[in-house]
Amino acid sequence: MTDTHPRDVASPDAPTGATGSNPRKESESYTHGHHESVLRSHRWRTAENSAGFLLPHLRTDMTLLDVGCGPATVTVDLAERLPQGRVVGVDASAAVLTSARELAAERGAQNLSFQQANAYELPFADASFDVVFAHQLLQHLSDPVAALRELKRVARPGGLVAVRDADYAAMTWYPESAGLTEWNTLYHEVTHAYGYEADAGRRLFSWVQEAGFDPAGIVPSAGVWCYATPEDRAWWGALWAERCVASNFAVQAQESALADDVALELLAQDWLRWAEEPDGWFALLHGEVLARV
Repeated sequence: MTDTHPRDVASPDAPTGATGSNPRKESESYTHGHHESVLRSHRWRTAENSAGFLLPHLRTDMTLLDVGCGPATVTVDLAERLPQGRVVGVDASAAVLTSARELAAERGAQNLSFQQANAYELPFADASFDVVFAHQLLQHLSDPVAALRELKRVARPGGLVAVRDADYAAMTWYPESAGLTEWNTLYHEVTHAYGYEADAGRRLFSWVQEAGFDPAGIVPSAGVWCYATPEDRAWWGALWAERCVASNFAVQAQESALADDVALELLAQDWLRWAEEPDGWFALLHGEVLARV
């Protein structure tokens, strides 16, 4: 996962082949990339605001795998809740894993380790973990069902696979903004061009069933992030303004001929204007699924 064109990099979750009638791309590129504006968003995440649907099901001695752990703020939180257990975080980006290890050391997480890994081919034996968790991962993969089968493979019988993903079409804001509407449309166009599903949240329940989980053991739910205080609006608006011009999203928008640098700069300005609205409000819906193996 780097801020370059997908044909220029090894896949973040690169498959070695294709399956069924929906062959996976030989190379995939994380839409957001790892620009600092993206990592600022990721570092804001905690177990409470990103894994609340899973927390009541954890026991202190469990083993847990976090797939696509990023800078690991959620992963470290989970490790602290499992003091007699073991947590492993995996991500495709070596650079972001360096940041993850630094955070774990800073927080004194002795029961936590990290590996660079491919979500389609996890380097673990069958039935290795009590819990397998993936937050905001499946929306960035061209074959999310294949990835879910792999998550299921490394989970122990009776264990849990827990997934959570945003749903971009369900995002809503106030006041109305033609610029934010254009941004949302462009985001869908870019992800579609690269073979990913921006509205993954609403599809998780379906994908988990397609991956072979017993419907009787599946619990679907939804969660929301809301940005409405002056501080939250300033933070959220500024990081998306920066993403519009500097992240991998900007690279992909231009290289897929869906937007030029002028259009992206205008979208950035629209985000900053929205953030200055005294009654500005933004809600981000997530789909969530707990699936018993």
